[in-house]
Amino acid sequence: MAGSKEQPWSSFNQIKRQNNNMASVRLKRTNENNNSMRDYKIFIDGKEVGRIANGETKDFPMTDGQHIITAKIDWCSSQDFPLHIKDNETKELKVGGFKNGNWIMPLAGGIIALHFLFKIMLHIEYTIFLVIPVFILLVYYLTIGRKKYLTLEEINDK
Repeated sequence: MAGSKEQPWSSFNQIKRQNNNMASVRLKRTNENNNSMRDYKIFIDGKEVGRIANGETKDFPMTDGQHIITAKIDWCSSQDFPLHIKDNETKELKVGGFKNGNWIMPLAGGIIALHFLFKIMLHIEYTIFLVIPVFILLVYYLTIGRKKYLTLEEINDK
């Protein structure tokens, strides 16, 4: 069909239909406030194979052997996750935001609210400087630590 664009992960879906006994990786995305409105792009061996929404679990078929899994959002990503998988095997990985992401933004908002409250009611100045460590952490994850913004880890049910 003219103008239709094939999805980058459609070749993986074709492989899965051809062989139902192949290996797969099951990704479970954590439910988080940060990034909740945006999907993570999932890459296997450098090729985009799909997207995963907040709180979602998805299976991605793959061939047996050594693979590199990466999750990306905007210009940030996870570190490359090496995965060795055997035929007919399913490995589970958890993907989510950076380690303390769920409390950083509420903490910064609370500090800013306290600053204005203290300034108006108690005439205490300079409490806004309490937000500087939080700001520095956010700047780190958006610049130098951008390849650690998302986390990928294997789930072991043992």
